[in-house]
Amino acid sequence: MKITIFLFAAMLATALSAPQGNPNAEVTITRQEEQNNIGVGGYKYSYEQSDGQKKEETAEVVDEGTEEQSLSVKGSYSFVIDGKTYLVTYTAGKDGYQATAEHIPK
Repeated sequence: MKITIFLFAAMLATALSAPQGNPNAEVTITRQEEQNNIGVGGYKYSYEQSDGQKKEETAEVVDEGTEEQSLSVKGSYSFVIDGKTYLVTYTAGKDGYQATAEHIPK
């Protein structure tokens, strides 16, 4: 019974993650920027795609040179489903990944 439920859930997740709109439409990157993405210190990047998807992310090193050194990441991404744009903003760091969006239950 558990395997049946797992398989049903996996098939449902696959169906829901299928591309929206015209499956034959070619998606291209319409804008892309990168800054200091060489693995040292912080970084910044962004891109936009022809299907309306966008992403921006920046990171900075916190407590550099100590045992507590980590990255503090801030960003957002958006996507379009059935003509409606959904925006997610997030942070990630010592306290984990935290996302906010109007469509995410609180």
